[in-house]
Parts: sequence; structure tokens; C-alpha cells
Amino acid sequence: MLIREAPLSLDGPCGPLEALLCEVPDARGVALICHPNPVQGGTMLNKVVSTLQRSVRDMGYHTLRFNYRGVGASAGSHDMGSGEVDDAEAVAHWLGDRYPDLPLILCGFSFGGFVAGALAGRLEDQGVSIPRLFMVAPAVHRLQAPEHLPQGGDLVVVQPEQDEVVEPAAVYAWSAALSRPHELLKVAECGHFFHGKLPELKELVQPRLQ
Repeated sequence: MLIREAPLSLDGPCGPLEALLCEVPDARGVALICHPNPVQGGTMLNKVVSTLQRSVRDMGYHTLRFNYRGVGASAGSHDMGSGEVDDAEAVAHWLGDRYPDLPLILCGFSFGGFVAGALAGRLEDQGVSIPRLFMVAPAVHRLQAPEHLPQGGDLVVVQPEQDEVVEPAAVYAWSAALSRPHELLKVAECGHFFHGKLPELKELVQPRLQ
């Protein structure tokens, strides 16, 4: 059976947010996926985001990806920080209302890794547990107070070893300094956009959703 994503318009802090929702039979959870830097052309249709969406969907999760403020048909203008986390928070609460009995997991690529991580910290502060958080080639330098990671749940960081956008050494140092348990997965001979390596990304993500 072919499962397609359905276009949605969700209420965001600055107006409507463009989104794509995919619902699967007998879902085990729901995943919110955050896209990379809009200033550098990042949208919810980015190929790494698309790979994450398919990877999670195929493991039995409803999925939702969306465009931040000022991207595509989403209202507003770029904030490049807490504003995009505000957008993601609004979407997460919409998902919580729609699927109150399903656990929410978060995935983010590049700038979206920062958004997903910061959102997970906010939701934990609100009493919403995030059982799994995937941060792929994350812009860790943006995670500064008051934004912070959650202390609970599984955290998986996937970092290309030849990343030309996010400095791998910075991610490794950030990982080494983290006080909370997590998993750091390095992808050899791989650049930021996973050219030729998208199947490997899927192979890393899916076993960690079982």
C-alpha cells in the first residue's frame, strides 16, 4: 500500500505553517522532523529530511515535517534561532493534541538538529517526555542558554566525518562534554548532505527505532 503525505496548514506563532503529514496504520508513535538552515536554502523537502521521514515512517511512525516561518508557504520571516524553535513547539503541541496516546520523537538535520534538540529540552520542561531524539550533523554551536537538551530519553547524534558545513571536531568536542548519556555515530567518507550516503543514514536510524 502506497502511503502518501498530506499537505497541511498549521497555526504557528507568526501565522500559518506549511506542513506534510503522513499517517500509517497501527502507528507506534509520531515523529516531528526539523529541516536545515532556511537562509542556505533549507526546506522540509531537503533530501536528508526526506530520508529521515521515510526511515521513520517505514518503522511504523506517523511523520510530520514542516517549513519554518518565512520558508515556502509559511508566514513570517526568518529568526534563525528561538523563533524556529517556537514554530516547532507549536507543531509539537498540535501533534500532542491529535495523537495524545502516542509517544513523540524528534529528528533534526543541521540547523534542524539544533531546533529538535532545543524543542526536546523545552518539552521536557513542560512535562512532555521525548523518548528518542535524533540530531544529524547538528549545529551544536547554536545550543546556548536558555535553549538546552533534555536530560531524559535516548539521544543519538549522527555526524559525517567530512562535513564541510558543521565542523566535525566541534561536534565531537560538544559530545565529549555532554554530561548526559548519548550515542555518537560517525559516518566515514561522508559530507554534510550525505551525498551517496543516504542509505547508510537510514541504516543507522532504523535499528534505533525498534
